[in-house]
Amino acid sequence: MPKFLTIRQTAATGLITEHRLRIMVASGTCPGIRTGNRFLVNVDALCEMLDAESRKAVKVDV
Repeated sequence: MPKFLTIRQTAATGLITEHRLRIMVASGTCPGIRTGNRFLVNVDALCEMLDAESRKAVKVDV
């Protein structure tokens, strides 16, 4: 079963900042669900998403 936390609780884990999470929620890129006026982050999916992003090759023009 996936772990769901509020934005503030997710930020407290040190995984990513609260500001960045709120930007991701606003843009629709943060995995999770909206319940009432609260957004619950799917922490497991967020970890997988960040891991996949970190593995992408970064092209640097020199």
